[in-house]
Amino acid sequence: RPGLYTRLLLSGKLNDDLHQTDVQAQHLLDTMIPQMAKEAGATEQMKMTDQLRWVGMMNAIKAQVEEIVWNEIVDK
Repeated sequence: RPGLYTRLLLSGKLNDDLHQTDVQAQHLLDTMIPQMAKEAGATEQMKMTDQLRWVGMMNAIKAQVEEIVWNEIVDK
């Protein structure tokens, strides 16, 4: 979207738009990761007893949430 970038840059709104996008994306990450971890059963107990499985689950969850954030907020 070169036209959008140029328009935002020239109007002086690029930084504000990028900041707002970052805030929205971070909020979604901060809320969705714990929610999806709970639904998947990635508990603190698992973290203590089966660390490798917990790390694998959390990495997969983080990747899923990042994909959702990209599609919902960044690539709109």
